[in-house]
Amino acid sequence: MGKFSSLNRAEQLNKLNSTNFDMLVIGGGITGAGIALDASLRGMKVAVVEMQDFAAGTSSRSTKLVHGGLRYLKQFQVGLVAEVGKEREIVYENGPHVTTPEWMLLPMHKGGTFGPLSTSIGLRVYDFLAGVKRSERRKMLSAQDTLAKEPLVKKDNLKGGGYYVEYRTDDARLTIEVMKAAVDNGATVINYTKAEELLYDDQKKVVGAKVKDLIANNEFTVSAKTVINASGPWVDEVRNKDYSKNNKKLRLTKGVHLVIDQSVFPLQQAIYFDTPDGRMVFAVPRDGKAYVGTTDTFYDTDISSPKMLAEDREYILKAIHYMFPNVKVTEKDVESSWAGVRPLIYEEGKDPSEISRKDEIWEGDSGLITIAGGKLTGYRKMAESVVDLVSNRLTEKDSTVTYKSSMTKSYPISGGNVGGSKGYPSFLSKKENEASSFGFTAEEGRKLAAMYGSNVEKLFEYGKQYDKEDSKLSRVVFAQLMYSIENEMVSKPVDFFIRRTGALFFHIDFVREWKEIVIDEMAEKLSWTPEQKQEYTGQLEKEIEDAVVPVDLKK
Repeated sequence: MGKFSSLNRAEQLNKLNSTNFDMLVIGGGITGAGIALDASLRGMKVAVVEMQDFAAGTSSRSTKLVHGGLRYLKQFQVGLVAEVGKEREIVYENGPHVTTPEWMLLPMHKGGTFGPLSTSIGLRVYDFLAGVKRSERRKMLSAQDTLAKEPLVKKDNLKGGGYYVEYRTDDARLTIEVMKAAVDNGATVINYTKAEELLYDDQKKVVGAKVKDLIANNEFTVSAKTVINASGPWVDEVRNKDYSKNNKKLRLTKGVHLVIDQSVFPLQQAIYFDTPDGRMVFAVPRDGKAYVGTTDTFYDTDISSPKMLAEDREYILKAIHYMFPNVKVTEKDVESSWAGVRPLIYEEGKDPSEISRKDEIWEGDSGLITIAGGKLTGYRKMAESVVDLVSNRLTEKDSTVTYKSSMTKSYPISGGNVGGSKGYPSFLSKKENEASSFGFTAEEGRKLAAMYGSNVEKLFEYGKQYDKEDSKLSRVVFAQLMYSIENEMVSKPVDFFIRRTGALFFHIDFVREWKEIVIDEMAEKLSWTPEQKQEYTGQLEKEIEDAVVPVDLKK
């Protein structure tokens, strides 16, 4: 059992309370995970507190693409495109099991946002700025070739298409794997712990936080030489606890994605297309489903659980009908959905789609360091910048202390020891062949290896321990559940079904099939009280309902 286990929760909480850390990170999304990994690799003692589950906010509710932001070229954000474009391949090489290249088709229609010349030039500049390797550089397609790639695309006034590579990812699992790598390097990381109050020394410098364990309802203190606010949409909420604050603030926008079975929407090619109002939408095939989004609207209500509205669903369905006129999708075909909040830095007078996705670091007089804005793709570089600053601040305080430079550029995340992108296919084949020795079919073995990377060895061991007479779960579900509890700090059913497996978004029938047995197994293993079991069951039921029913259509 690893240090990142729900069964070791009390031990980890005690460590938080009794250690003087170099760094306390508030926020367990991809930014906080990246900072924890970078800092722990440099030799810093790191603590991370997250008031929900890891990746429960923005980091599990994105478009699930590690992409370079082609549309930011239209806004002349050249530096942003160059930086995050180069980061895509780094993220891919460090974890091929959670990120994979995906050819993207950009259809061009007469009167649309993109014309052949501007698209060709834009994609060429994009290739140059992002340092795209030769095999993945853009191609320009005729109308006929565009339809050959995706016959569902609107034929009327089709002029051709651009064809270029983006990278598809499982955003929540990427976050979990980065966080696990941080834990492997000594970081102390806990979910469902909220920083309630910042603590200061005699010079009014921040030296830690009062933290509440939201599961046991206990309060304790975390002491640290530096405190990092990496709380995404909650950045301003944390800054409001500090006496020193600049005049910058966040502007939140909401995005919604719909999931439709490919039997209804037989999409075979990832598409990036414009809508009549000029917004850009992705349609991406994944695991027998097609997911489509996103909307882009200002948002200022419940940050912790944004919902799909009827108007969001209607907008995306209209976008599908506009670009794929022969696809007869209705609201009844929407199997699941998710809504997420983007924490953007406020720019007066700008529409949601126009606000920069650039990140900024703010340092208060108290010493509180805040990282705001940014994109999933740039998480590693953002973390490097923050930890560089922390390293400078710590050595200023104590000249006898030195820290290494960032090592994350070529450091495999948890599960990433598969021989890089070149070795990954043979790794999958090997695990497929080994699967039967542990009671799995070849197909199950390959799927588990593709999901967990080099950590699949541990799942295979759980498969060996499986006792059909003792468990009502299947061997695969048993292995996934035991691994997630003992190695990925799953505390509640929603953690397992949303963030660790993605099932609630992409295989909602799987959730309905296994939820009761999973809840029973978790209740026994984690010693829940009857009240906890009822509460956690209710949370899962609410998530299932919200994924399917728009909030304003509920009776």
